[in-house]
Amino acid sequence: EAAMQELMDGSAPATQVAALLGMLRVRGETPEELAAFARVMRARAVRVEAPAGAVDLCGTGADGAGTFNISTLAAFVVAGAGVPVAKHGNRAVTSRCGSADVIEALGIPLDPGPDAVARRIGEIGFGFIFAPSYHPAMKHAMPIRRELPMRTAFNLLGPISSPAGVRRQLLGVAEERLLPLMAGALARLDTDRALVVHSGDGLDELSLAGPNRARLVEGRMVGELSIDPGELGLRRASRTAFAGGDAQLNSAIAMSVLGGEPGAARDVILLNAAAALFVAGRATAVADGVTMAAESIDSGAAAGIVEASAAFVDA
Repeated sequence: EAAMQELMDGSAPATQVAALLGMLRVRGETPEELAAFARVMRARAVRVEAPAGAVDLCGTGADGAGTFNISTLAAFVVAGAGVPVAKHGNRAVTSRCGSADVIEALGIPLDPGPDAVARRIGEIGFGFIFAPSYHPAMKHAMPIRRELPMRTAFNLLGPISSPAGVRRQLLGVAEERLLPLMAGALARLDTDRALVVHSGDGLDELSLAGPNRARLVEGRMVGELSIDPGELGLRRASRTAFAGGDAQLNSAIAMSVLGGEPGAARDVILLNAAAALFVAGRATAVADGVTMAAESIDSGAAAGIVEASAAFVDA
């Protein structure tokens, strides 16, 4: 934690920071190290007040799959089912359209400020937290991170450093080996319940291709499980069925799915929203969550969250 404090203060020389990040990458970060870094990031973040039961859905990114914004669409469905969502995200890094890009394309203000986001979560049930505006201390690390030709610990810290301090989370990872690392870190960060997931076809989301690998975090306990879409009544499909594009295309896909269009895009949203509803404690099992997610879409509630978010007047 002391090393992270120095880094965020800007007092650590750039060469030392680069050496530390490189060493951790080569050796492999431990859950303890990642949790310590995340505690410092959380403490330095601009705080967003959110209800105790709020949930976040996000991923580490870098899966290179070019899918549409699955976790963002699932977040609207979860909010439509009555669970407050504090969605933490950023612009595209390895894809053409990040969560922030599609939020903007849907007509939702990207960065109305922490008080406005808190009001949105409380009144609408959904608020978007634009990561760069809430982690000002990261400015010292960003130039170094950009120059390093590898993934570093900072690529993993964002998803577990929510400014809203959520204690319930659906977190996707792009590599299977990150499952125990991220789950172990969350188990050291006052988590009530979280699912850390990785699909069999390499997505940092739950996929329809086959059984998905997952770690369930409940307090300090971590368990291993498999989530098979076939057992939940969802038809299997390859990840090419979730192909996305730029923000305009992805926002059109969003409104199509939330408007009730059947198919693989809908089913993958149902699966991820169902897992988040289970994490939130709204569903007793992921299977129950699928039914709740379908109701959120078919009733118009999920699309209503998008409309309300776009129309909301920030004081």
